Amino acid sequence: MRRSLGSGSKAGQAEAFATLCQPHARRLIRNAHRITRNHEDAEDALQDAFLSAFIHITNFDGRSSLSTWLTRIAINSALMTLRKKRSSRETSIGFGESDAKGLGWDVPDPSPNPEKACAQREKERLLREAIRDLRQTIRRVVEIQQLRELSMKETARMMGVSVTAAKGGCFTRNGH
Repeated sequence: MRRSLGSGSKAGQAEAFATLCQPHARRLIRNAHRITRNHEDAEDALQDAFLSAFIHITNFDGRSSLSTWLTRIAINSALMTLRKKRSSRETSIGFGESDAKGLGWDVPDPSPNPEKACAQREKERLLREAIRDLRQTIRRVVEIQQLRELSMKETARMMGVSVTAAKGGCFTRNGH
């Protein structure tokens, strides 16, 4: 069924144009939704399509039906909506808050938090002091076990003492 364009639409009268487009709106929104997969984006695409059709109504020459012409415009509008969303997502990746000029250059710093790094260094310093203050035999067990990541049994075997002796650090320099 072909609708004729009244002289009011060709002259750019919005009400006449809306009357012509209204019967096609439900089908066009479904087509746009199939492309965008999002109701709000489909509605935006359809609104853009109707605006574009209204602006270019004088270019409609009647070789196809109004329905076909509007469908093509709605499809193109939905595809353009997808492109805009895709490109805006790609540009914003990795950017934080915008600065005064509207540019988002707040890239997260991968280095450790200065407070956490300072606290970690302080813990390490205290641990080194505590190990230094241990009796030499216990300090030797701790250093061998921790630095070489050995079990207590392996540490005792390496030092030539029993596991109990290694745990207590109760041995003399020659091993017992």
